[in-house]
Amino acid sequence: MTADAAAPRRRGRPSRTQTERGPATRETILDAARDQFSAHGYEKTSVRAIAKAAGVDSALVHHYFGTKEQLFAAAVEVSFAPALQAPAAIQDGPLDTVGERLTRFILGVWEDPATRTPLLAIVRSAVNNETAAAVFRRLVSAQLLSRIAGTLDLPDAQLRAELAAAQLVGIAMLRYVIQVEPLASADLEELVARVAPVVQGHLTGFPGPA
Repeated sequence: MTADAAAPRRRGRPSRTQTERGPATRETILDAARDQFSAHGYEKTSVRAIAKAAGVDSALVHHYFGTKEQLFAAAVEVSFAPALQAPAAIQDGPLDTVGERLTRFILGVWEDPATRTPLLAIVRSAVNNETAAAVFRRLVSAQLLSRIAGTLDLPDAQLRAELAAAQLVGIAMLRYVIQVEPLASADLEELVARVAPVVQGHLTGFPGPA
């Protein structure tokens, strides 16, 4: 009998065989977490259920991701990754058309079923649970809004970015989550034409108080 076989594995620790699977196992767990959070929301999803769906034990989930909150944050970041490309997308072009570029990009992410489905799951979890909402806020603030603000060489850049985001998030909620008509069925190009000037105003107009 080898030393490894003779030594019992401590309770609460993943086996050496499991940890040696490496990145592939981590991705399997992350995929299972995204599916579980999407299907059941943050509050009703357990680490045990995620481990079962991934075909591993709970200790391995904790080994790679720590707490349930940290695992949710990792799943959110993967799901939200397409939207995080917005700062790069709006940099190519003049400042006076940045509103149209941002509007078209964000609505385009929501229009694509492949990116819309995980976003819907994130938003629903964030609406229904404060822990999930806090994770979502940190990600959006640090990796999206602050980066958009960094592209604006204007006073109150952070507030400008947040107001523009509020406009677009509100439209996304009504169109894709709540599905209010006629907004839900409106032509995308018509929406861009109507919304882009407002987003542009938030980003580059309306000078702050003296």
